[in-house]
Amino acid sequence: MAAEISVPVDEDGVRDIVESCLANETALEIMGAGTKRSLGRPMAAKQILTTRALSGITLYEPAELVLRAHAGTLLSHLQAALEKEGQQLAFEPPDLGPLLGGDTDAGTIGGVVASNLAGPRRFRAGAARDHLLGARVVTGRAEVIKTGGRVVKNVTGYDLCKLLTGSYGTLGVLTEVTLKVLPAPEKTRTLLVFGLDAQAAQTAMATALNSPHDISGAAYLPEAVAMRSGVGYVADAGKSVTAFRLEGPEPSVIARGAAVRALMAGQGSVEELHYHNSKKFWDEVGRAASFADETDTPVWRVSLPPADMARVMAAIGARGLTEYYADWGGGLIWIRIGAKPEDAPEDACAAVIRNAIAPCGGHATLVRASNAMRSRVPVFQPAPPGLAALSARIKHGFDPHHILNRGRMVDGV
Repeated sequence: MAAEISVPVDEDGVRDIVESCLANETALEIMGAGTKRSLGRPMAAKQILTTRALSGITLYEPAELVLRAHAGTLLSHLQAALEKEGQQLAFEPPDLGPLLGGDTDAGTIGGVVASNLAGPRRFRAGAARDHLLGARVVTGRAEVIKTGGRVVKNVTGYDLCKLLTGSYGTLGVLTEVTLKVLPAPEKTRTLLVFGLDAQAAQTAMATALNSPHDISGAAYLPEAVAMRSGVGYVADAGKSVTAFRLEGPEPSVIARGAAVRALMAGQGSVEELHYHNSKKFWDEVGRAASFADETDTPVWRVSLPPADMARVMAAIGARGLTEYYADWGGGLIWIRIGAKPEDAPEDACAAVIRNAIAPCGGHATLVRASNAMRSRVPVFQPAPPGLAALSARIKHGFDPHHILNRGRMVDGV
């Protein structure tokens, strides 16, 4: 039997639906446009609540660097409004719709906050939770709560904004979010260094990021991944690509670009991307475009200390199971499971990845996979017992009957 879909048009409508499900103890799936619906464990809710009708920017003060919008507002609409004022969301939220088999430019700002997404500028600018100033949310108790405000220093008591961000709709239904915005850079340039292996790329990225040249993006694409780029300079090189992004006033970008070129002297041939190609390249990196192949072949997102990137990928790659690329200066690795030997089913690949990152305390998230695999394998990094118990108590406090996105993050919770 298909789940009933509810499309409330305001916050009161959201509360009424949650209140009804609470009275009947009916499991309720929460989603925006549904582009990230397959991110997490599969759910079997009898009712679906979508926030797509809660749309529109309710406050935008460019001079104050603050924007408020309903949770169902399309991210693309919000970014268009910011672009007109020369501003941006500095955490660079990626569009994972195509990777997960959905449409491009269809994701909502509520979905971005609920999943705490961030792009290649993450290591410098932070994630979505670092830019969320305030929110309104309907909890699993059918109560409307407001947290935060319009300025950064507005927190008294518990910082619920940090708690709600990345909770995947398991604690409440976001109805409105207030975000810090920042000026967009005047100029953007990307330096490409060709032909480095993983260890040399890791060393080069560490050198650049530890320099005073204010790198805002650092990524390493092995040859096979680079060849699938939509940027000609990257795809046609026929070699691996190590990329460094520089942003800011034009004279500064030019001077810093020359300095980074000098740092990379003798490493390999160097090319430079200007604004449009730079934007396209980093968009591809952020949304794992090279792995958006319209399949459910497993894709993992692994975060770890950058210095461990080459070691971890050598350990995983020794099984011949994967292809990958690195973002955040090696602190984030996107991994796609390739052809698997008969003795290495998908579940075993998961164990290989998590065992490889265990010594350095990394985290591995199964971003894309079949429903069957997402039911068997923990999608999110299993938490230590103490943290798991704390998370369960928080869930119970916000949603005592576990009606909201039940089991999306942890089985049965």
